[in-house]
Amino acid sequence: MFTAAYPLRFGDCDPSGIAYYPSYLRILDGAIEDFFASMGARRDHMITEMRMGTPTVTMNLVFERPGYQGDALTIDIDVVALGRSSLDLAHRVSARGETLFTAAHRLVATSLETHTSCAWPDTLRAALTHHLEKTHVQDPAA
Repeated sequence: MFTAAYPLRFGDCDPSGIAYYPSYLRILDGAIEDFFASMGARRDHMITEMRMGTPTVTMNLVFERPGYQGDALTIDIDVVALGRSSLDLAHRVSARGETLFTAAHRLVATSLETHTSCAWPDTLRAALTHHLEKTHVQDPAA
């Protein structure tokens, strides 16, 4: 599991001080960027050197509680499944000891040259496999 902390800032909230849901997606995208960077794959390097993108294919969010301006968000990212080009992640975002929302997320490795899916590079696949929970089964056909 990858875990990181992010502040919920004034600009992330509506006038009542409650988190605005598009801000959650921006913050979550930053956490995913940090997750890949922790494996040696900074986003700028992926784009310019590896010529690879990781677009979202599906994301299902379930909101449980509101977040408030000033909250310290904890974002947990679990690798659920790893395919040839797909990656399924489970996100849990919490604050004040409570889950604010969860998300099931699939992204896909794509070539920035052909704009089609591509296999995960070996070094990145090895790092993602390391994060894969032992209770989950890999799906090489995905």
